[in-house]
Amino acid sequence: MTTLLITDSVFLDHLTPAGHPERPERMRAIGRALDDVAFANLRRESAPPAPIEAAMLAHPEDYVRLIEGASPETGFRFLDNDTSMSPGSLLAALSAIGSAQRAVDAVIGREVANAFVACRPPGHHAERATAMGFCLFNTIAIAARHAQVAHGLKRIAILDWDVHHGNGTQDIFWENRDVLFISSHEMPLYPGSGAEHETGTHGMIHNVPLMAGTDGAMFRAIYEAKVFPRLEAHQPELILISAGFDAHRRDPLANLRLEAEDFAWVTSRVMEIAARTCGGRIVSLLEGGYDLEGLASSVAAHVRELMRG
Repeated sequence: MTTLLITDSVFLDHLTPAGHPERPERMRAIGRALDDVAFANLRRESAPPAPIEAAMLAHPEDYVRLIEGASPETGFRFLDNDTSMSPGSLLAALSAIGSAQRAVDAVIGREVANAFVACRPPGHHAERATAMGFCLFNTIAIAARHAQVAHGLKRIAILDWDVHHGNGTQDIFWENRDVLFISSHEMPLYPGSGAEHETGTHGMIHNVPLMAGTDGAMFRAIYEAKVFPRLEAHQPELILISAGFDAHRRDPLANLRLEAEDFAWVTSRVMEIAARTCGGRIVSLLEGGYDLEGLASSVAAHVRELMRG
């Protein structure tokens, strides 16, 4: 079986104001990287848009309708200082949700070994009823709930290695007994949450703060000590990855020092755990990563490892 890549030009239609770091060029940089002959064996699919009701797997209906109603006909509609919608944003967000659900279906159905969804806007900062941090809907939370509702899975693990804390995912699963959420992130940094003592009602939240300046060697040691044991102990039936690449040393929004090779390493180690616990079932969704060169090389390293599965 091969790796499934889902991406689409629809994600270029989510426009952001001039100078905004979360911009369509991110998709173009990833597209150029994955057009290399090394990725010729990827199974490629376009993004199927989800119905608006799919967002209600993780968000209350009144919030979903609020976002739907905020979609502008022209220009931008600002939801906070750095989160906005353009006329193409709603369809892009729904296509991200549909892509995540399709990836889950394909991996659980054994059509493919694993999947990577290159989509935008990102999702992990979107709380149950709050858009923030460039995010409208929490795509990975919706994917997890879809796996439970549509496929009857129970134990799911979400690993978030974006450099910013996945506060939205934490908020949505705070009271959950079955979904393990692990987030490593630079601290202090936006959004200010993610302390180790934030563990959720049932201890299913596991935050791993990283100091500014953390390099690849330190990152690997911390993951071996604090992340992988907890991930494997959960014995997940599916592993979802919030794959942000803004911990790369080139990224302008943070202060970690990772290289593309570090993302290849962490991908490989997660795949080893997935092979032992859930038949290798991994679905990875793009989150952050704002330096185009660092993003492209890191995504290529990540997908190259997934293809080894």
